[in-house]
Amino acid sequence: MRKKGITLACAAALATAHALAEGKAVVSLLERPAPAVENFPAGAYGDLLRYGHELTMRTHAVIGPEVEDRSMRFSGNNLACTSCHQENATKPFAMPWVGVSSTFPQYRSREDAVSTVEERVNGCMERSMNGRALPLGSLEMKAFVTYIHYLSRGVPVGAEIEGAGTKPTKVPDRRADLQAGEALYAKTCASCHGVDGHGVRRGAVGDAQGYVFPPLWGDDTFNDGAGMNRLLTAARFVKHNMPQGTTFRAPVLSDEEAFDVAAYVLSKPRPQKAGLENDFPARWNKPVDAAFPPYVDGAPADQHRFGPYPPLIELAKQRANARKAAPAAPAAAPK
Repeated sequence: MRKKGITLACAAALATAHALAEGKAVVSLLERPAPAVENFPAGAYGDLLRYGHELTMRTHAVIGPEVEDRSMRFSGNNLACTSCHQENATKPFAMPWVGVSSTFPQYRSREDAVSTVEERVNGCMERSMNGRALPLGSLEMKAFVTYIHYLSRGVPVGAEIEGAGTKPTKVPDRRADLQAGEALYAKTCASCHGVDGHGVRRGAVGDAQGYVFPPLWGDDTFNDGAGMNRLLTAARFVKHNMPQGTTFRAPVLSDEEAFDVAAYVLSKPRPQKAGLENDFPARWNKPVDAAFPPYVDGAPADQHRFGPYPPLIELAKQRANARKAAPAAPAAAPK
């Protein structure tokens, strides 16, 4: 396969060479084996690690909205972390947690502040899981952080991680076609996620057993403040991970198809998160597909939700470049 005149293998090699030239270590997740639970260490660290693995795989059964102990109902839906972070949160380009311990603390534009791993976990709890924050000193938070730490073994701080996040796609220079997306959903998605988008339960409502295939819209899914509610993020994830079993090596959908079907899914109702106007307080670095006000580029809300995005991306680059070129503000005089 070729892209802009060079092979994807060449592009990866060039990215690696660039990272090495900047003095960064390069760690590839593409052939990295997933850790086996039976090989987890013994002792207190291993016990916490096993609990973190359980929380990741069966979030709904431990801290979900249907668990018997109401004080443990931190998640507001019956998804599992692995509904998105596939293969025990190790799958390349499915937002793996491998290396996360080596990249935090990090600046995040959503808060316009430096965030810790714990704060990132709670961001997911409040958005993707549509729930409430875990106490920072809780056993559950420590277990999540321990599991992320174990997955990140051998990844040096500051390393370039191949396979992290989601794999880029070509962004169509048009508004998403919701009608085409609906047809694609019926053809490629409905057999698992249901015609109504409400997924397939593992058991019955109220039994805290979650889903065989998770819901994509409705009351029991991620809310509108989640990263997956951004169309460009969702399209990249869909392209390289859906239908079930797809990998970045052999995608089933084209960039255009992934864009349209993701838009169709995101056009459907889902839980609303209060206070989204406080996200991305710096404004200049708010992602163009963060489809909630306020906006700073004068574009209509529909364009932020469904595109076309290339004009907005160009405007965002211009704002970023202008900010870099602006003279630094004078330091405040000491008091």
